[in-house]
Amino acid sequence: MLKKSLFQHCLDHLNKNLVLYEKRKLEILAALESESKSSAGDKHETGRAMVQLEREKLGEQIKAMERNLSILIPLEKHKTSKKAGLGSLVKTDQLNYYIAISTPAINIDNTDYFCISGQSPIGKLLLGKKVGEGISFNGKTSTITEIL
Repeated sequence: MLKKSLFQHCLDHLNKNLVLYEKRKLEILAALESESKSSAGDKHETGRAMVQLEREKLGEQIKAMERNLSILIPLEKHKTSKKAGLGSLVKTDQLNYYIAISTPAINIDNTDYFCISGQSPIGKLLLGKKVGEGISFNGKTSTITEIL
């Protein structure tokens, strides 16, 4: 149940961002159309170039969200393993991590959980570890107490 809540938190985060990005995309298209109607010489060209840069940046952000979605969706049916991997909930004597995608932390039943990517510095340290093994990050050592 806990892993389902963490999975849903990650999914909700992605969906919220995708909705915001799609809204921004419409705003940019409207701005581009508005710039196309203007004919103020250099100022027009500069404005159009700025809108185009925004459009490209937004396109990259949408692609990143879609990549995260393609990583996340298969984790919905993740089974518990003896080793930490994508989809694992790793509890340590210090903090708790859900290895999936990076999102803001969430508090469930007065316990904080950090949703992290397997590519993050801590994610890389946790991947492949077993209960009882430790990691050291920023001068702090943590021991894995449970993997779900």
